[in-house]
Amino acid sequence: MSERRGMFITFEGGEGAGKSTQIRRLAERLRATGRDVVTTREPGGSPTAEVIRDFLLSGRARPLGTVGEAWLFAAARLDHVVATIRPALARGAVVLCDRFADSTRVYQGAAGGIDAGLIDHLETVAVDGTTPDLTLVIDVPVEVGLGRVALRSGTAPDRFEADDVAVHEARRRAFLAVAAFDPARCVVVDGSRGVDEVAAEIAAVVADRLAGPADAR
Repeated sequence: MSERRGMFITFEGGEGAGKSTQIRRLAERLRATGRDVVTTREPGGSPTAEVIRDFLLSGRARPLGTVGEAWLFAAARLDHVVATIRPALARGAVVLCDRFADSTRVYQGAAGGIDAGLIDHLETVAVDGTTPDLTLVIDVPVEVGLGRVALRSGTAPDRFEADDVAVHEARRRAFLAVAAFDPARCVVVDGSRGVDEVAAEIAAVVADRLAGPADAR
């Protein structure tokens, strides 16, 4: 087993923020330094969770309402944590995850109207102590993000991308509120800049965390 302790980094933000691109860029950079890197996503990230992902993003879960969707996200997260995230961290890997519990807080909680107490309960059960060391909130104006989504070739908007602009605006505000509430964990990155500039800032933030004195990474 590696003597390095693993690190759990999550990427959050609205639709079209560029999370997937930045995860790919960071993974390449870290692997070039010899780090074991696992890239994953939510919903999904494990075989069972991927089945739930398809059900959620296709819109088939929409009749269940936001509460039903929140339970499905929690079930997917529980399996993802047990099957993918914890084993990777245990062997010393850096886990880069496209969305995690903060997205449930934003999409089903703050912007979806679900009571914060229920969201807290679902998160506690699903993650069981496995929480991010660092969360990068990639912030872009809603019109920029939706414009990027529209330019994607060959893909129709999913269940959440297709929501009204006002809903996307509420989510953006909620992500920024999450970051403001937990500044020790969350770093807000301006995602409206060029890909290289954003990647450079993210790399610097992560390098600083990996070199931190609190662990033996």
